[in-house]
Amino acid sequence: MPTPTIIEIDLREVLAEMNKKLDRIDDNISGLKDGINGLKVELADVKGDIKALDGKVSSLDKRLEKVEGSQNRQIWALIGILFTAILGVVIRFVLMGLPTT
Repeated sequence: MPTPTIIEIDLREVLAEMNKKLDRIDDNISGLKDGINGLKVELADVKGDIKALDGKVSSLDKRLEKVEGSQNRQIWALIGILFTAILGVVIRFVLMGLPTT
């Protein structure tokens, strides 16, 4: 049967090493928390920017609807002018008679 090996280590040294490692882990966690808080702030800024852009898009949409309505009225006005001009020419020839050469 093999003889067991006995290792003697001072418990204070082991605990001191464990404390150092725990301190490093704590520092890393604190750094991660700071990073997360920074991301939350940036996310809030992005949300605010999105709301501002949404308002601008809504404004542009309303303006575009006005332009489209204006163009529609302009087309109907042009059709009315052309119809009136053609009607005037027809009436002139009917009332005055066709020109004779």
